[in-house]
Amino acid sequence: MPLPRFLDIEYCQTDDVLFPTAMAWSLEDGRMKTVVIAPDDDWLPDDGDLGDVDLAYLEEQGVPLIELARELHQDLPDQTVYVDGLDPDEVLVDKIFSAVAQEAPFELAPIGELIPDLSPDDLEDRRRQYLIDEGLEPRLPENGVYGLLMLARDAGLMDED
Repeated sequence: MPLPRFLDIEYCQTDDVLFPTAMAWSLEDGRMKTVVIAPDDDWLPDDGDLGDVDLAYLEEQGVPLIELARELHQDLPDQTVYVDGLDPDEVLVDKIFSAVAQEAPFELAPIGELIPDLSPDDLEDRRRQYLIDEGLEPRLPENGVYGLLMLARDAGLMDED
């Protein structure tokens, strides 16, 4: 049985800008991919204020948007991809694909649609508890995906081989 797919995005948000800085997603077999995202020039504010985001790091280590879009098309075609529902994920995904003049190959849905037995607050409490128990930084997208995978495991949506 293929596993549900999950995605989490870290982002920069100031008064003037909102754009993705890193992304993680899970694959059909439960493995995960993580990338730092090189920002599109159009996303950057004129005054250069990005809060605590290191623009030089994003530009040096980040994956170009066209490569990210290509990889997402390969990994998540025609999928429903589940997110924690707390972040502006749809806006961020739209920014990525608009910058390369493409449509997203997947549809986003909140984790509550996959696990309807728990309230959104209970789902978030459990996801955060997994991160705390493992000593993981909640802002890292790969840790967000890990927490969503653990929720799916506990809901019986994946084998525990």
